Amino acid sequence: MPSSLIEVRRSYTSDEEVAIMDAVHAALVAAFKIPDDDRFIRFACYEPHRMVNGLAAGQEDYYTRVTIDCFAGRSLDAKRNLYREIVERLEAVGIPRDGVSILLRESPPENWGAGGQAASDYELGFDINV
Repeated sequence: MPSSLIEVRRSYTSDEEVAIMDAVHAALVAAFKIPDDDRFIRFACYEPHRMVNGLAAGQEDYYTRVTIDCFAGRSLDAKRNLYREIVERLEAVGIPRDGVSILLRESPPENWGAGGQAASDYELGFDINV
């Protein structure tokens, strides 16, 4: 049940945006073993002056920030695998590795609510201890 936000400083076509979201989702499926239909992804595009990242003048802007909120419990190896999977899959759709920044924020399941109850009170359909 991770919730992902992808933020960029350049325009992409609708197809490119979907490919970027699909790449991040596929990385989560591979590394965190979430179900393929567990998709909570947002894509935000900012005007360059609204997202400062220290880009050198004249350099093409591929900066991509991936923020993932998820349940706590994944191993360090699973997290390392996630970071690798994300950059490899984004690279395959044209975003260079050095343009990708990833922030993983973890919370215990009791801090997430859905349908009026805590996530810790219902069957998630997948194991968070990978």
